[in-house]
Amino acid sequence: MNKLLIVAIASTFSLVAGYSFAGGDAATGKQKSAVCAACHGADGNSVAPDFPRIAGQQPDYILHSLSAYKSGSRKDPVMGAMAANLSKQDMEDLAAYFSSQNGLIVKY
Repeated sequence: MNKLLIVAIASTFSLVAGYSFAGGDAATGKQKSAVCAACHGADGNSVAPDFPRIAGQQPDYILHSLSAYKSGSRKDPVMGAMAANLSKQDMEDLAAYFSSQNGLIVKY
């Protein structure tokens, strides 16, 4: 019984931990991010208040957001057009790259 429980916990953990990057490659994402830099900054730290800073965001959040823009369930005419031609691998690579960048440091 204990062995079964250990296997179940290990399997669940590996699924959750492995999902974060879901095959994304940060180096490839950096190459693909050139068009993103116009609004979000080269490393995802936009200096313009109209564009969100995406550096350091969770990869799942970035992947979910790009997928939602692509499907149209999240509405923004610019981001919808940007995401329209991205493949799942493109989105995973971008998520891996931007999530690996240093984001804002919150000071309390």
